[in-house]
Amino acid sequence: MALRVLVPSTELAEAVRGPGIEVAVWHIDDDESAPPAADVLITERPRHHVNRPRVRDVAGLRHVHLLSIGYEWALDHLPAAATLSNSRGAVEDATAEHGLALILASLRRLPAAAAQQRERRWAPLWTTSLHGANVLVLGHGGVGREICARLEPFRPARIVPVASHARTTGDGVQVHAVPELPDLLPHADVVVVTLPHTPDTEHLVDAAFLARMRDGALLVNIGRGAVVDTDALVAELAAGRLRAALDVTDPEPLPAEHPLWDAPGCLVTPHMAGNTAEFVRLASELAADQVRRLATGRTPLHLVG
Repeated sequence: MALRVLVPSTELAEAVRGPGIEVAVWHIDDDESAPPAADVLITERPRHHVNRPRVRDVAGLRHVHLLSIGYEWALDHLPAAATLSNSRGAVEDATAEHGLALILASLRRLPAAAAQQRERRWAPLWTTSLHGANVLVLGHGGVGREICARLEPFRPARIVPVASHARTTGDGVQVHAVPELPDLLPHADVVVVTLPHTPDTEHLVDAAFLARMRDGALLVNIGRGAVVDTDALVAELAAGRLRAALDVTDPEPLPAEHPLWDAPGCLVTPHMAGNTAEFVRLASELAADQVRRLATGRTPLHLVG
């Protein structure tokens, strides 16, 4: 009997199709019709929260493979007998690259320069820099480690990784623990958030956290929007005390009338850090490998949950 697989695009259907594999295209956001029965669902993270429970609508579902690292959203909607895997290894580089772009664009005031270009106004700007800065990276998973690696060539004064537990990595990197944040934050020029959204991380970056950051510091979020207390951040931005660069927000999508759009010192991109052609290639290859593994009775890679 053929393995029935649902994929979100015709391009991915071509990548996973093979002997003993029956493929159908169904997108969790874009298709209003009920999904066909399937053994495997390959899906993006739904753009709209209301579509997350649609995972349960797939009759006969035995495995869900996510085209992302983040998987927490799927846990509450997974059928009891189904397993879950993510695209670890495919998206970390793209996300870290975008995080670095946000840092550089904000520190070097590229949005202000772009505004001057539109006005045809030549007015050289003075800026801050990664060179000589203290950078705190909150989260030391795949994305956090890749951010740290990309920061090194810019010669910051110090890179401080922080995770749930203190440890020393195999290559001698000292990772600090979250309880140390009150002592670490006042020394950071840049704070990069790479954390997933869990009960432990929700609003970890709250008013008290932000108050500990030094005047003029930059907060960058490429993790999950709900890790940051948006109201507390808006208040700091409105006061002109902090700057921010956000690829993820809470709420998301960000409503047109939300104050973050016009907050001073805030750069917003629409959750696009992983959206590169290289990510598509790597994620497609991984999805195809997962399907072949499942079709031949092997254990899929990167099981989570």
